[in-house]
Amino acid sequence: MAQFDPKNLKTIGVYASGGDAPGMNAAIRAVVRTAISQNLKVVGIVQGYTGFLEKKFIPMDLRSVANIVQRGGSILKAGRCVDFLQAEVRKTAVENVRAAGIGGLVCIGGDGSFTGANLLWQEHKMPIVGVPGTIDNDIFGTDHTIGFDTAVNTALDAIDRIRDTAASHDRLFIVEVMGRDSGFIAVAAGLAGGAEDIFIPEHPFQIEKTVDLIKRGVARGKMSSILVTAEGQKPGRAYDLADSIRKHSGYLATVCILGHIQRGGTPSASDRLLASRIGSGAVEKLIQGQCDIMVGTSGENLVAVELSQCLKQKKHVNRKLIELAQILSN
Repeated sequence: MAQFDPKNLKTIGVYASGGDAPGMNAAIRAVVRTAISQNLKVVGIVQGYTGFLEKKFIPMDLRSVANIVQRGGSILKAGRCVDFLQAEVRKTAVENVRAAGIGGLVCIGGDGSFTGANLLWQEHKMPIVGVPGTIDNDIFGTDHTIGFDTAVNTALDAIDRIRDTAASHDRLFIVEVMGRDSGFIAVAAGLAGGAEDIFIPEHPFQIEKTVDLIKRGVARGKMSSILVTAEGQKPGRAYDLADSIRKHSGYLATVCILGHIQRGGTPSASDRLLASRIGSGAVEKLIQGQCDIMVGTSGENLVAVELSQCLKQKKHVNRKLIELAQILSN
């Protein structure tokens, strides 16, 4: 765990990077108000790493984060900055930040954002603490990430509604949720929603086994089924699955792609609590002189994990939950 001398820390910068996630505003609010309670100034950096380069720095006070805890998205915007992959660009970014009087940073985002954060410390010794904000829940070192619970509940609400139609019309539905490289949303929403089977990028599957599951259900008089899949490398994976099922069984599947509705909306109570705790915890770590870490959770406790470990190690989906979904759907 990296250390720095916090005695000259007067101003903290906070930014959100990558994709937005419900609860980011609660984290921003926690950073701002915790820092101010410790007599520190706070500067918001607008639009992630792009804001570093374009000097989009705005002073933040208690009122600037009033009435945002319940709002989805990010009041500081978010987004990705391809130029930040270049070392000379990162050098300019740090120069801009230091010229603005910012002595420490809180980064709210996922693995791409943490990669940039880690490089800012490794290359330029810019003190920085990460706050895991991504609906994918795929950051190693923390039980949950900000936005995951809300995204799962959004998907689950859609699955519940689709099941009404599936039952009314005796149909097979395939519901596609977000998750390019990670199946956490698919597994959680699929199990909670009573899906017959779940498909995720990390777990190879045989379509024949899925067809057998559906056929066994039909043999028992089951007239409707729901399958849940993560989108994988490209949205629309559900159509490929539907076509494969048709070729192997003759069953026609209706596809429903949920898409970006999972990113938006009012954050759940769980995400607000999580964001508030770890946002505040990130400021406390900077005040203690600790940096190049992520603040996450393990059980009921806050934990600090080196950013390099978050990036090197992969968080794995519990595949037994897929097996449980298959058992419970019989």
